[in-house]
Amino acid sequence: MGLVHLPDELLIESYFKAVELKLSPEFILLIEREIQRRSLSHRIKKSV
Repeated sequence: MGLVHLPDELLIESYFKAVELKLSPEFILLIEREIQRRSLSHRIKKSV
């Protein structure tokens, strides 16, 4: 099951958890791309 099948809420939660756990940048980028594809970018805030 790919990211495409995750509900929006779970996708957003997965993004924040991946960032919190400092998972690979490539994995985080995959999640970010799916978030952008779904036009959910307003739901995440990047903190540098």
